Amino acid sequence: MERYKEEFIEFMLDSEVLKFGDFVTKSGRNTPFFVNTGFYRTGAQLEKLGHYYARAIHDAFGDDFDVLFGPAYKGIPLSTATVIAISGDYGKEIRYASNRKEIKDHGDKGILLGGPIGDGDKVVIIEDVTTAGTSIRETLPILQAQGNVEILGLCVSVDREERGEGEKSALSEIEEKYGFKTVSIVKMSEVIEYLMNNEVKGKKVIDDTLKKAIDDYYEKYGAK
Repeated sequence: MERYKEEFIEFMLDSEVLKFGDFVTKSGRNTPFFVNTGFYRTGAQLEKLGHYYARAIHDAFGDDFDVLFGPAYKGIPLSTATVIAISGDYGKEIRYASNRKEIKDHGDKGILLGGPIGDGDKVVIIEDVTTAGTSIRETLPILQAQGNVEILGLCVSVDREERGEGEKSALSEIEEKYGFKTVSIVKMSEVIEYLMNNEVKGKKVIDDTLKKAIDDYYEKYGAK
């Protein structure tokens, strides 16, 4: 595993974005781990997060695209932080864009904020964690309404590697349904492997009891 991924795992722990315990997901699943990107709250945290996303996006898609689209609301800071990092790290100017929940009818009119999107634009979508596909179903019509655009793919921070609507992971289902690439900064299996074999700040994060709870969770909900 690349060193930047290991650093990202530790960064999530430091930011209290990644937690272990007893949680319930939006879908009602009892889970021993939780990823809440709402805990990235400071300028320094967003700056670092942007660099991690920039690396993952550059590795997967290069820099031959025009727009980084972050669906409202969490995608707004993600897209802005990441295009800044792409500019600084790779010298490539990428427009950021997000949608408004309500269409604006004065001034900067329309459903988009940030850069415009039009015919021929290549777009990468950025989100927080693995989506069940709900956000993508809402996002694609917005992008397609702007013109003849090419969706290159989707990047999330963590792939939870759980089943979506069927037996495959939500990201795999999105790839199959919409025909574009999906990537993550890290997969949950990489997180677990790293934390099982390494201490963070002198502390063992995943002990045998927690590992069993994680294994039981994936036996029940893991993607095939």
